[in-house]
Amino acid sequence: MITSENITSHELIGMNTEVTNSSNPQIIGLNGRIVDETKSMIRINTVNGIKSIAKTSSDFKFNIDSKEIIVKGSNIAKRSFDRLGGKA
Repeated sequence: MITSENITSHELIGMNTEVTNSSNPQIIGLNGRIVDETKSMIRINTVNGIKSIAKTSSDFKFNIDSKEIIVKGSNIAKRSFDRLGGKA
């Protein structure tokens, strides 16, 4: 089960997210469902199509158990299978 304490150790594909902070101010507020993830990028399916967002320069908001969790992209800047089961 994904909780606020272990979100960085879980698979993010399929989760809804929103970009809350970024070095690129044009993508702040971008939201949608995560459809793919690489070591350094997250691909989000938005109302305007699929957008690729750099992990290290962005922060992401997730809603888990009615709580808003902000995750720094640098904390998840690994391949998903490298993060799973370990601390990011």
